[in-house]
Amino acid sequence: MELADIDAVLFDMDGTLVDSDAAVERAWEQWAAEYAVVPAAALAIAHGRPADQTIRRLLPALDDAAVAVAAARQLALQYDDLSDVSPTTGAHELLTTLARLGMPWAVVTSADARLAEARLGAAGIEPPVLVTVEDVRAGKPDPEGYLRAAALLDVPPTRCLVVEDAEVGLQAGRAAGALTAALKGLDGDLRLVDLTQLADGLASAPTAR
Repeated sequence: MELADIDAVLFDMDGTLVDSDAAVERAWEQWAAEYAVVPAAALAIAHGRPADQTIRRLLPALDDAAVAVAAARQLALQYDDLSDVSPTTGAHELLTTLARLGMPWAVVTSADARLAEARLGAAGIEPPVLVTVEDVRAGKPDPEGYLRAAALLDVPPTRCLVVEDAEVGLQAGRAAGALTAALKGLDGDLRLVDLTQLADGLASAPTAR
């Protein structure tokens, strides 16, 4: 599949459309200190996953209720930490290109709605469709979020491009049957330095609208 075959773009949020890596890391480091977890162990697996999935892997002895409390605490550490949250390089250029092409897009994130809206707002991004961890039964790497976003846009998943900066998200995109575009040196159907590269590619695709 080539970019000319794409009818919609499905974005991850943190690290993809929104530069929030520092805030994410600060929250996990603080949480790890409170729960006696080695911070590096948390950071190694947390990116792109719902908090409860990460906590279950880090603290397998916790029961469901304790996991829920720990996940709520982790999210609470992130809600108001927006001081250095900003759009990623090329994000607004890419969204302008999609608008010009008349190509629908959505955001699919492992954050909850409160956090997603706060970070997207800080970056000046208003997605037409937002799928959060609260909208699905299974988070990434399960494909449910991307399948839901494709359905809401009324575009077959096989005609969607999933843009991600985490391996679990790329796994979700592949499982949904979508083409994948990978940032941060990860391996996808397309490998991107930044979103400007994708904006240029879509603008010059043979069937650009």
